Amino acid sequence: MRGFSICSPSSYRLNPITSMASGSGSLIWFRKGLRVHDNPALEYASKTSQFLYPVFVIDPHYMEPDPSTFSPGSSLAGVNRIRFLLESLKDLDSSLKKLGSRLLILKGEPSEVLVRCLQEWKVKRLCFEYDTNPYYQALDVKVKDYASSSGIEVFSPVSHTLFNSSDIIEKNGGKPPLSYQSFLKIAGVPSSAKSELVMSYSSLPPIGDVGNLGISEVPTLEELGYRDDEQAEWTPFRGGESEALNRLTKSLSDKAWVANFEKPKGDPSAFLKPATTVLSPYLKFGCLSSRYFYQCLQNIYKDVKKHTSPPVSLLGQLMWREFFYTTAFGTPNFDKMKGNRICKQIPWNEDHAMLAAWRDGKTGYPWIDAIMVQLRKWGWMHHLARHCVACFLTRGDLFIHWEQGRDVFERLLIDSDWAINNGNWMWLSCSSFFYQYNRIYSPISFGKKYDPDGKYIRHFLPVLKDMPKQYIYEPWTAPLSVQTKANCIVGKDYPKPMVLHDSASKECKRKMGETYALNKKMTGKVGDEDLRDLRRKFQKDDEHEESKIRNQRPRIN
Repeated sequence: MRGFSICSPSSYRLNPITSMASGSGSLIWFRKGLRVHDNPALEYASKTSQFLYPVFVIDPHYMEPDPSTFSPGSSLAGVNRIRFLLESLKDLDSSLKKLGSRLLILKGEPSEVLVRCLQEWKVKRLCFEYDTNPYYQALDVKVKDYASSSGIEVFSPVSHTLFNSSDIIEKNGGKPPLSYQSFLKIAGVPSSAKSELVMSYSSLPPIGDVGNLGISEVPTLEELGYRDDEQAEWTPFRGGESEALNRLTKSLSDKAWVANFEKPKGDPSAFLKPATTVLSPYLKFGCLSSRYFYQCLQNIYKDVKKHTSPPVSLLGQLMWREFFYTTAFGTPNFDKMKGNRICKQIPWNEDHAMLAAWRDGKTGYPWIDAIMVQLRKWGWMHHLARHCVACFLTRGDLFIHWEQGRDVFERLLIDSDWAINNGNWMWLSCSSFFYQYNRIYSPISFGKKYDPDGKYIRHFLPVLKDMPKQYIYEPWTAPLSVQTKANCIVGKDYPKPMVLHDSASKECKRKMGETYALNKKMTGKVGDEDLRDLRRKFQKDDEHEESKIRNQRPRIN
């Protein structure tokens, strides 16, 4: 598996630690895995250590304000996710303090800060959770190289996921399985399925002398440079392990709901009480252990007569996460179209004005716009809502590159997860995994099916709150007298539709058909020149179609 893994995980076996010299100091480096329960790196670091240094490094690129971005936040993350992370760190610090420790916050480029800590504190052991994300893979190599050359033991266990991605890929002959069912077959049952997980501690070793490395407490948003009124409305979801475990307990208290959970049947318009667990941001930051979640689900399944199964069950959702993690880890350039062997090469449109309108909730389609407003305000929306706006941007209506939509989600979602976000965007744009491009989410009828009164739209688009329900999904069809009475004139108070869905989706299907034919003809080896030629053809076809429409319009003398 060396071809895929830059940085390799450590074994789970904890017994070698007993042979370590008693009284040595250990550093536990938190990145994700922001929890005390089921944290093998913390467990290993605390055993037989005289001193324990729990560290989190604030990377200014990720945390500090960047006023040049399209939404409040840093250059890499929206302020909702930064706030969620700070709450998670505060909660972890509180838990550590109850155990006689605390979280040591440092600031700077993480690998440089870690090396300084290892030099200053002369620890004998460095522990951190293994991460398959390319950013952490590169970071971890730097830190491991220094630790190894300095005689420091490194323990980096796989605990963010149920499976070790390297093992799955090795079992599949060196390539990641590209279908969910083949993944399930190869993966089998997690090795931790029946393990006794360490859920709590009576105490932790004290912190040694920290010297003068500039240690601080967990900062507030204001201390990072954000304003109190940065957003008019904040995400209703609070960060942290305590909140994660409370939400898990509440979600799993209704055993019948857990047993009958079926993903496609959720209501994407439910916002006061979401139709899912909303555990994704807690799994993303590791506030909740996926292994503990797995065991809780298995215990419930044992107690009920029958239950749903993957891919639609709650367990199935955990397995989708594992599937995308493994596929992403084993696929070079997974986050790009170019150079990505599993991604179809498609000549997407370049249209910054259309992209901005979609991003800002100004497409003129209330269902789409309400979802995008919820994303910006809450940093979260139901998975079917995500499907609708992703389809609309790419193969459904606007034919804009999935990478550009991915970037918006990556910034604004509190549960933004590199492998899952990229995998889902390829899936929904029919670039990989899913290829039925003729199946398109309607920006009108899909939402209406769940919420005929438009309560969701009225909440997130108050400009439409008085629009009669028969026009709420298509306000441009309302007579001017109705628009006037509703205090919402289309084209003035709310935008006209940027495209006509019926004709736009028809054009998208045609383009996808021609692109698929090209990919098949070239056996996937589509070059830049091929894409340029096809894009030019599409532009000529579009101009011809617009000319036909103009000529068909009745002339007014």
